[in-house]
Amino acid sequence: MNIDAIMTGLELILTPLSLVLIFVSVLIGVIIGALPGLSSTMAVALLLPFTLGLDPVVAIAMMAALYSAGTFGGSITAILINAPGAPPAVATALDGYPLAQKGEAGRALGVAAISSISGGLLSLVAFIIAAPLLATVALSFRPQEYFALTLFGLSMLAAISGKSSPRNLISGFFGVLVSVVGIHLVTGVERYTFGTTFLYDGIDFVPVLIGVFAISELLKQAETSGKTLERIKNVAIRLPGAKDLRQIWGTILRSTGIGTIVGILPAEGTTVAAIMGYNEAKRWSKHPEEFGHGSIEGIAGPEAANNAGTSGAMVPTLALGIPGSGTTAVILAALIMHGFQPGPFLMRETPEILYAIFIAMFIANFAFLFIGLAGAKAFSLITLIPRTFLWPSVFCFAVVGSYAYQQQMMDVWTMLIAGLVGFAAMRHGFGPAPFVMGLVLGGLLEKNWSQAMLIFDSQWTLFFHSWIANLFFALTLLSLLSPVISPAMRAVRRRVSSAGHQSPGD
Repeated sequence: MNIDAIMTGLELILTPLSLVLIFVSVLIGVIIGALPGLSSTMAVALLLPFTLGLDPVVAIAMMAALYSAGTFGGSITAILINAPGAPPAVATALDGYPLAQKGEAGRALGVAAISSISGGLLSLVAFIIAAPLLATVALSFRPQEYFALTLFGLSMLAAISGKSSPRNLISGFFGVLVSVVGIHLVTGVERYTFGTTFLYDGIDFVPVLIGVFAISELLKQAETSGKTLERIKNVAIRLPGAKDLRQIWGTILRSTGIGTIVGILPAEGTTVAAIMGYNEAKRWSKHPEEFGHGSIEGIAGPEAANNAGTSGAMVPTLALGIPGSGTTAVILAALIMHGFQPGPFLMRETPEILYAIFIAMFIANFAFLFIGLAGAKAFSLITLIPRTFLWPSVFCFAVVGSYAYQQQMMDVWTMLIAGLVGFAAMRHGFGPAPFVMGLVLGGLLEKNWSQAMLIFDSQWTLFFHSWIANLFFALTLLSLLSPVISPAMRAVRRRVSSAGHQSPGD
């Protein structure tokens, strides 16, 4: 660890102007993240032109701070109105919203805030100490390792949400099917494009996500518009007590590790980290039956993972010149615009820039905790707005967010169609989370499979020549067999416990 570079990074960041701008960026990030249909990627892109006149280090620090805060901000509306403001908050809504419906919105927001800051800070500390080593490890990942990792993620479909594993698998299968729409980059074959040029590049994830969550929930709420509904009134953030902390600390540590690993791998992103964090929280929980009904572990898992993932996604962006997520792709462009050369050169010649950005994200984590605590009541006013005003507003933000992403009306139509399909699927017991997971991971799986097969000249057995890939293949097998293994292990433990209670004379 380069102490001199860290001290220089501190000097670059700890100026009055830098701290004020970081705090403002965090405030904007939380607001943007909390608004359904808007994303931190869009906010960073909009911020870019306004930073050209600033000091380059401060400009990049602002974007990194906004990125971290936007990820947390998405959990606010995910918990309060079941409309994730950011893609990583998809998994948070699965238990955050049910807990809020029970009158514990403040507790849910408190768990989300503490889990987010814990995941972010722990991950940042690790990166500040070991950034060069982690960059070397990420560089060793080839298409076959990425394929094995993505396959492991898909193996979690059956257990991700809902009570019916077959429905989850069917929903995930359709997500994978949608992910392959477009022209195959290797063969040039058109798949499910129906002669429409808009579909040549595939169906983008963002408008689909907005549709299946925001629009589906809008339609669901419309069914109950004539009923008297219990409103979420007291939502001041209540920080977790000792009992809650004992229940979630293991989940936070585990999910921080997941987010750290997944985030540092280029192109995996915080959404994948959040979904994995949720699934592993459920897998290791002593009360998995509570998931989907308001489990605080179901909130802590994805929140710790996604915020750790934001820190991780910055590592390949800065150290390798490879964006770790959509938002860091914008930050990568900003680095180049400001005259930096991302990659090993940045690590070798100007390491203080790297540490300055990490320190800015460190400060941002404390800032969004403060903003979350101080502004909980302000953000919670969303739930006090009459539904006749709230959901049309959500609809407007969904339309604006879908259109602004690529300035195409077809994205708006995609969002609306996804909302209708998602609403119909929910009425028949098909959860949106497995569909979204299949959509996100399906494209990654196919891309890495195609690249690996080109490298291996179609000799698929070479996949097993990598110990990293073999590790993920083994984890995938264990994940698929867990529905069989877990009941068998519980039965064995019950028999052992029963035998231990018997007297020797029996």
